[in-house]
Amino acid sequence: MAGFINTPAENRAAVRDTVAHCKTPKTGVLLVNLGTPDAPDTPSLRRYLREFLSDRRVIETPRAIWWLILYGIILPFRSPRSAKAYQRVWTEQGSPLLTLCRALADKLQADLRQTSPQISVLLAMNYGRPSIDQAVDRLRRENIQRLLVVPMYPQYSATTTASVFDRVTNSLQRLRWLPEVRFINDYHHDEDWQKAIADSVRRFQKDKGQPEKLVFSFHGIPKQYLLDGDPYYCQCRASARQVAARLGLADDDWICTFQSRLGRAEWLKPYTDVTLEQMAKNGTRNVQVVCPGFSVDCLETIDEIAFENREEFIEAGGEALDYIPCLNDSDMHVKVLAGLCHRHGQGWPEFAGGRAVAASDLEQRVERADHAAQQLGLD
Repeated sequence: MAGFINTPAENRAAVRDTVAHCKTPKTGVLLVNLGTPDAPDTPSLRRYLREFLSDRRVIETPRAIWWLILYGIILPFRSPRSAKAYQRVWTEQGSPLLTLCRALADKLQADLRQTSPQISVLLAMNYGRPSIDQAVDRLRRENIQRLLVVPMYPQYSATTTASVFDRVTNSLQRLRWLPEVRFINDYHHDEDWQKAIADSVRRFQKDKGQPEKLVFSFHGIPKQYLLDGDPYYCQCRASARQVAARLGLADDDWICTFQSRLGRAEWLKPYTDVTLEQMAKNGTRNVQVVCPGFSVDCLETIDEIAFENREEFIEAGGEALDYIPCLNDSDMHVKVLAGLCHRHGQGWPEFAGGRAVAASDLEQRVERADHAAQQLGLD
């Protein structure tokens, strides 16, 4: 048993690890995206879809009915199909969404560190890994006393943004000492974001030329969610309209659509795939598609739009469907997110050029922690 008893030095070290006064206080910026499976295979997709589609924010169908659908139909049949789709987009580095999110988080970290070395950018996935729990575990280890949560969804929906809020706050319940928390609901109205989307379209069209029609495609949600008060549809429409205005487009030059349906219920319309097919049949030969609801490229953009919808458009009589990539880890995207962090972090010392704790101050804190450990009888 003696081997399991800490020495006095170990006890004092443990106190230093748990006493925040021993460390420089920090502000954390938590970027949260939807998530991705660990691998492009059926078992991984089954785990991922089970977690994703068990979220009550995503699926509001009564549980008894939904469990029968989820476990009897969706997981057995959709998992293999989704695995094949992920295999088409998977890279040597892994999931495109996770790879791009990590690159974006690293660049945002470097940008914010120019303001203060005491700002840490953390990355988490709402479903899958790295998890929100893993990010929250870092808070106390790194003495993060202020936390800005940034869901990576420009438009608010209960199915995405509110789900992030639920999961972050549930995870924080595990902590004895909570950080001060701020939460960004949406940023579709942000002028830097609107300008970044418009500029990305302009640069793309500089190489590819002007299309007959520009399609703004957003991820869909059930129509009933809109009727129940979800603002997502209105914010998507506003996003498309404001970006189109910045591009100087006439009303006939663009259209707003919604993709990625699940089940038989009516979802937000017009549907992207149906619209593209009808456009091709009506004589439209050249379209470009941009997806401003996605912060980085993922299965729904790389495969669904740029592969599946392109094939369907051409089969219906179209000649060319070009997909305009998301902002991804571009400098423009870093600028957008950094601007949001600075605005929502106002009043916090790290965003106000606050002085970092000097090394001598930290040494004194360690000495006080050792003294506290002695008083607690840990030596």
